[in-house]
Order: sequence, then structure tokens, then C-alpha cells
Amino acid sequence: MSNSSSIFEFLLLAFADTRELQLLHFWLFLGIYLAALLGNGLIITAIACDHRLHTPMYFFLLNLSLLDLGCISTTVPKSMANSLWDTRAISYAGCAAQVFLFVFLMSAEYCLLTVMAYDRYVAICKPLHYGTLLGSRACVHMAAAAWGCGFLYSLLHTTTTFSIPLCHGNAVDQFFCEIPQILKLACSDAYLREVGVIVVSVFVILGCFVFIVLSYVQIFRAVLRIPSEQGRHKAFSMCLPHLAVVSLFLSTVVFAYLKPLSISSPFLDLVVAVLYSEVPPAVNPLIYSMRNQELQDAVWKLMTGWFSEPTKLFYAAAIM
Repeated sequence: MSNSSSIFEFLLLAFADTRELQLLHFWLFLGIYLAALLGNGLIITAIACDHRLHTPMYFFLLNLSLLDLGCISTTVPKSMANSLWDTRAISYAGCAAQVFLFVFLMSAEYCLLTVMAYDRYVAICKPLHYGTLLGSRACVHMAAAAWGCGFLYSLLHTTTTFSIPLCHGNAVDQFFCEIPQILKLACSDAYLREVGVIVVSVFVILGCFVFIVLSYVQIFRAVLRIPSEQGRHKAFSMCLPHLAVVSLFLSTVVFAYLKPLSISSPFLDLVVAVLYSEVPPAVNPLIYSMRNQELQDAVWKLMTGWFSEPTKLFYAAAIM
């Protein structure tokens, strides 16, 4: 038996016991991490460099890519390092920082997806007022509100979680510091301190979800009233990537935290954690660029510019 005052480090879940499987986990996570870095990095750079993409929709997409990069960078590098060096340890402060950053970035992303639903609603249902309702100042304020809400929510969650005394060791049954797994280490009835935070969380999550659903109900009603098939296709192309990202985000998170206890197991918890924490940041850039010709053109222009620059330098050096 121990308490939180005597815990200086936590032990994260190891993916495998054999060295070969540990290295396989390292390379697998490295591939996912590099895919997320490349995809989100290209989107951020393309939007920042291409003036044609300086619109509210792409401004929010840039913020989403930043959040995705931060989210996957919070969990994956530490897990990769542990597998590479055959260790499970993470310091108490490191665990607290990981919880804070992960909850901060995930909750800010959810708030931002809600803001992006409002952006799509105004663009399709009130196009004549789009410039007024979503001016540059309004967009900055809404993005800042999403980041700010995530910060405050994470601060509340983290301080509540790490103020609870721990009596069941320091082994966390997950590859990163996850709040439900840390609460399993709490002393009996001490986790009740978290109940108030959970109640607030439920109201906030349901409020955002209802707002997104109502926005898309209005959007689909407006789209179905568009007379031309080309207009309907363009409107759906604007909304489907965002709807797909929202569905992926909510389905994985909801299943991770609300799955029945009867089907819960350490292996399933591990797989679900990978699905909701690592897959969306790597897949979101692909979803947003798949049906977006403007973004594809900007990324292609950026990549061809990068690849052609060494050729220009080589040619200049050759003729000197």
C-alpha cells in the first residue's frame, strides 16, 4: 500500500515482453507519428503560405492540425522511447504534464470541431452574412475560446485527479497516463471528488454534441433545397470532411470511455486507446484533403516548390 505523496514515478503498460515485439511497436508508432507529422505539417504550411486559403474554414483547419500534432506528440514519443529503451517508467511530474496536455488538446479539439460546425452552417445557410458573422476578428475570438475552454477544462481535471490519494500502487494499465487508469489506483471512495468534474464534463460534451447535430440538421435541410445537382454536390463536399472527422473523433472517444464493463479487457482498452489517441491525428489530414481540390493544389504547389529548389540550386552552382 502506498499513497500519492510517496509516488515519484508511474509504470506505464508495456506493449510486449520480448525485444522483437517492443521494436515492432516502436517502428509501428514511428510510422503513425511520421504520417501525422507529415500530413498535418503540410496542411499547416500550405494554409499559412497560400493567400487563397486565408479564409475562416482553412483558419480553423490550421488550428485543428496544430491540435492534432500536439495531441499525438503528447503520448507517442514517450511510448516509443520506453519501447526502445526497454523501460516503463514515467515521472510523477511527467505523468501529470501528459494528462494535462492530452486533456487540454483533446477538449480544445472538440470545442474547435463545434466551432467548425457553426462555420459550415453559416457558409451554407446564411452565405450573404458569412463575411459579417465570420470576420477575421470573430474567427480569432472563436478559436481562442476553443483553446481557452480546453485549457480551463484540463486544468480542472488534472488538479482534481492528482489531488486524489493513491493507494493501489503506481502501475498504469495504459501506454500513456490516462485519467480513468489513474483513478483505478485511488483509495476507496476518494474518486468521488472527480464526480463533480464528470457531471460538468457530461453537460459540456452533450451541449457541443447537440449544437453540432442541430447545425447539420439545418445544413442538410438547406442543401436539399438547392435546385442544381452541382450546387448540392459542392455543398456536401464542404461538409462531409468535417462530418467524417467529427464522427471519427466522437465514435472512438465515446467507445473508449463508455464501453460496457462486460467487454472491457486490458487488450481492448489498449487497442481503443490507440484508435482514439493516435489514429485521428494521422487520418484527419487525409480526410480533409481527399475531396478538397483547393487544398490539394496548395499542398502540391508547396511540395513541388520544395523538390524543385535543390534542382535550381544545383543548376546555379553548375553554371558558376
